[in-house]
Amino acid sequence: MATYVVLAQFTDQGIRTIKNSPQRASQAAELAKSFGCEMKDIYWTLGEYDIVTLIEAPDEKSFMSFGLALGSAGNVRTKTLRAFTKDECSAIIGKLP
Repeated sequence: MATYVVLAQFTDQGIRTIKNSPQRASQAAELAKSFGCEMKDIYWTLGEYDIVTLIEAPDEKSFMSFGLALGSAGNVRTKTLRAFTKDECSAIIGKLP
C-alpha cells in the first residue's frame, strides 16, 4: 500500500460548519474505505493547514477517486504528498548509480 500525506485547508463552507468537523472526519474515513483506502491518522493543526491526514491506498487510481469524492463535498481543499518509508527510500536510493 502506498502512503499519502494530505494537507487540508477548510473552505468557507467547511469553516462555517466547523462544529461538524469530527463527524465529517469519521465520514471521510468511511468514504476512504469505500475506495479501498484507509485513513490511518488525522490531526487538526495550527498554521497554514487546518488538517493533516495519513492515508494508505492500494494504488494511485483508488487514492485519486477518494480524493475527488472528498473534495466534491466542498469542505476542504487539499494538497497531497506521496510518502515513503525508510525501507522504501533505501530501495529507491539503492538504484542510484
